[in-house]
Amino acid sequence: MPRSERSPLLLAGLLATAGVAHFAQPRPFDATVPRSLPGTPRAWTYASGVAELALAAGLAVPRTRKAAALSAVAFFVGVFPANVKMAWDWRHRPAPQRAAALGRLPVQVPLVLWARAVAQSSGGRS
Repeated sequence: MPRSERSPLLLAGLLATAGVAHFAQPRPFDATVPRSLPGTPRAWTYASGVAELALAAGLAVPRTRKAAALSAVAFFVGVFPANVKMAWDWRHRPAPQRAAALGRLPVQVPLVLWARAVAQSSGGRS
């Protein structure tokens, strides 16, 4: 399978794995939800898990791939504040945990670029 055909499926796999993790182990995700959001952190954890699973499904289907990839771009930008909150909250933790929290911040950039590339390679389909 050429890389251009694997890329959307790999991104779908990443999102599906993250989505399942939101349901299997919700507590760590609850802790990253900014307090300024309405509702409970658990509701946001589950909602983001559902969103990730829906994005994964959309990326897996060629007919919906472009729309799902563009939505994934927005999703990755939208969850960035949770990663900032985690980095801030973990600023006093041991160095390996601080490094992991800070390391999540720049990871959003390649995720956004990856999803954008999938959208662009999907042509006019959406």
